[in-house]
Formats: sequence, structure tokens, C-alpha cells
Amino acid sequence: MTHMPNFANDRLALYTFESVFKFVQCWTNLEMKSVPPIQLSDLYFNMYPEEKNPIWQDPCNDKRHLAIWSVNKTCDRLPRFLVIGPQKTGTTALYTFLAMHPAIYSNYPSRQTFEEVQFFSGNNYLKGLDWYMSFFPLPSNASSEFLFEKSATYFDKRHVPERAAALLPKARLITILISPAKRAYSWYQHIRAHKDPTAMKYTFYEVITAGSDAERSLQALSRRCLIPGLYAQHLDKWLSHYKAKQLLVLDGELLKINPMAVMNRVQKFLLIQPYFDYSKKLRYDRKKGFYCQVTNNDHTKCLGRSKGRKYPPMDPRANKYLQQYYKRHNVDLQRLLTRLGQEVPQWLREDLKDVSPE
Repeated sequence: MTHMPNFANDRLALYTFESVFKFVQCWTNLEMKSVPPIQLSDLYFNMYPEEKNPIWQDPCNDKRHLAIWSVNKTCDRLPRFLVIGPQKTGTTALYTFLAMHPAIYSNYPSRQTFEEVQFFSGNNYLKGLDWYMSFFPLPSNASSEFLFEKSATYFDKRHVPERAAALLPKARLITILISPAKRAYSWYQHIRAHKDPTAMKYTFYEVITAGSDAERSLQALSRRCLIPGLYAQHLDKWLSHYKAKQLLVLDGELLKINPMAVMNRVQKFLLIQPYFDYSKKLRYDRKKGFYCQVTNNDHTKCLGRSKGRKYPPMDPRANKYLQQYYKRHNVDLQRLLTRLGQEVPQWLREDLKDVSPE
């Protein structure tokens, strides 16, 4: 069974099915029955449940598909790299800095999810390739221009690595990480700022220590705080579908204090030309407390008020709990980064150093 977008218009398939039916009717004693399409699909997917969810594959890998594809369609409108998250680690700042590069182009914004397409991680995936490709401009020079998208929900969602690799097998991946304890606290404060009723009702310590007997909303919030921080576990899933050389792991704390160095590393990873001198386009804003884009009139353009928000200090009990909770996962991350030849960030060294023996 194929999920390519030409399936419904494949005249050869219809002819083949009709010929098979006529053959069976003529040369066998089997009784042929006709059932409504929905009933037939239910029967089929009960037999083959693994095919219920489509997997959109790279349309340009099949010459037959290219031959029947519309002349107005091209794989040049598919992104060459993805920023996969996770949430609350600096992905929006990275997205902004990437879009400053003259050879890098982001997707068009979404009315529902703003700068994120969130194609591979939710129901948008069922809308198909045409829907996804409509978010990207047609590059004037596909060999020198880089399309990308940033969706922070991609990092830890179950089916995303498989889906992304099927459609974009040659794409490069960029993830940006900070201390998982800090990320968890930032996520709690983020949704609390949006007046989430569960976050308003419970303290951060109560959220992260919630057990299986807690109310469902509290368990769900606890998972969204904790699970994305299992970095090594999620990266292993991505590496089961992509080669190690296609992955770049960035230090979110370093992006905040020295974005020029981080962006130079990104440019080297992408093999992108021309080289863009970020030191001339980024300036530290003392009021904001982070680097902002320098505009043509020599002013600074910073991220919105929700970015760089100051939070009250984390409860020491919560910090101690999280350092122990993430200890084994941080050790796994350090080993993974070392094996991949990636830089081990300073925050990871400090987290491992600060954890007391059990």
C-alpha cells in the first residue's frame, strides 16, 4: 500500500484491480462482495494496524513518482535541516539567529503555531506533503540556499524521528540543550505565566514528584516537565534513523553568553557559504540580559517580552530531587557526546559534579 499523494489518481492501479477481479470471477469459485469504502478500510486496517498511520517518503527518491508529479512541484521546497528542540532551551533565539543569515530561509509562519510548522509531531502530518511544502519558499538557487524549520516539539515525540527520516533522509539535525533541571523549571514557569490551572494550583516540587495516584492533569504536567530532559534517550532514537554526522548538539547556555561562537559552529556544520560574521550583527543588550539583533539603523531588535523572563529561584528541594533524577541520564548523555565526538557542555560537567553520591 502506498501513501504517496498520487495514489488516488493512479489510473494504472484501477485497471490492475479491475483485471484481478475479472480473473477471480472467471477462473475461481470465490464469491466477490462489494462493501462501502469505510467498512473496507476498517477491515484492512484491522488486518494491518501498522499501516493505519501514513509514512510520507521522499518523493524524489522514486523516478516513477517524479515522472507523474506536477511540474510545479519540486523537492527543493523541502528543508535541508531541522532544529528539533527541545522546548525551553533557546530554540527561538537560535531560529532568529539562523534567519539572519543571507543564505538561510525559514518556513512561512503558521497561524496556529507561529514560527513552528509542527508537521512531524502531530495531526498536521495527516495533511500530507502538499500542506507541508506550502510553508516553504521556492529557492532561487537550491544548491546555495538552505531551507529549514524549527519545531521544538520534535525532540521527544515518539514517531517524529521515523517520519522525518522517511521524508528527509539527507537532512541535518540541530538540537540545543541546557541543564534538564533548568529546562523543567523553565517549562513549569512558562505555562504558569500562561495561567495553566494545574501549574497555578501546584508548586514545582509537587509537580515533579507527582506519583501515579495524582490527578491526571498533574501527572501530564509532570511528564511534560521531566520527560524531554532525558536527552540521551531521545537522541538515541534520532540516531537510529540518522547518521551521527548529520547531528549537531549545541550548548544552550553558550548560545546565551557567546552566540557568535555557537553560530560559527553551526555554519561549519552546515557547510554553508558565504560565511556570515555574526559579531557585526549581534550586540549584548544590558537591559534584556542577552544578545539581540543589530538593525540597519544601528538599533537592537530583541526577542519578545516572554523571552529571557526572570523566574524566582528554584526550591532547593526541587533542585536536589532533579539532580538525582537526571543523574543517570546525564551520565548517558556525557558518554554519548564523547562517543559522537561532540563537545560536552559546561553545564553538563557542573550538573554531574554537583550530584551527591547515592
